Amino acid sequence: MRPYQWVKNLLVFAPLIFAQRLFDTDQLLRACIAFVAFCLVASGIYLLNDLRDIEKDRNHPKKCRRPLASGRLSPGVAWVAFFALEVVGLGIAWWDGFLWVPAVYLAVNLAYSFRLKHVVILDAMCVAIGFLLRVHAGGAAIGVPVSSWLTLCTFFVALLLAFCKRRHEILILGEDGKSHRAALEDYSLSFLDQMIAVLGGLTVMCYALYTVAPETEANLGTRDLVYTVPFVTYGIFRYLFLVHQRSEGGDPTRLLLKDKVTVLNIGLWFLASCYILYHKSWGI
Repeated sequence: MRPYQWVKNLLVFAPLIFAQRLFDTDQLLRACIAFVAFCLVASGIYLLNDLRDIEKDRNHPKKCRRPLASGRLSPGVAWVAFFALEVVGLGIAWWDGFLWVPAVYLAVNLAYSFRLKHVVILDAMCVAIGFLLRVHAGGAAIGVPVSSWLTLCTFFVALLLAFCKRRHEILILGEDGKSHRAALEDYSLSFLDQMIAVLGGLTVMCYALYTVAPETEANLGTRDLVYTVPFVTYGIFRYLFLVHQRSEGGDPTRLLLKDKVTVLNIGLWFLASCYILYHKSWGI
């Protein structure tokens, strides 16, 4: 179920934060329910992916240690857990009024698991759409439309992470990569480096434009979010440094969690954003 991957589901809180409703108890509770629902649905998908890739994972230098590939977990138990997690997760989403989002997430991931993970570019885009749906789940749960800017920023940074993961797979698997993931046969380091460079620039530029957009000032009542741009810029550059200079990026979630500098930068960005968005209501 990969609990450490649940950190991705924190994206459901993004609409809550930027709608300036973080301290609305009812809205916060609904966002927390959305978080739990997505943790369950996503965990089921991780089980399905591992079930589909048991044989390939056994030949992978790191994935061979996963419970199913190593034989520590029975496929029968995993199948039962997959169906149970999906039913409960979708049931919670239906109860909270945003069933369509995890339902689309499930459909996209089923397509990914059975076919699209082997199609170049579309494999990475499916991963990025998964991040995007987490944000929209948060918006749907609290009844707030997700801004176009937030949609674009999320999509670009998620696509960046997906391509960095493919780059790392090519580095560690080499010529054996295509036997593990068919799409890797159509990727090359030079192509991926071009995509990564483009997406890094798009992410920073999109966030910067969001902070100075007239509609942002009108909706949030402040133009000071521009002062958080250095944190986002540094975060993207730091991640690219880790990918290119230290050959990391195979598991973006683990990388972001274990790199203390990145964790500190994210924390400072969060604190700065909260102060800018909420200091008037705090009377500061």
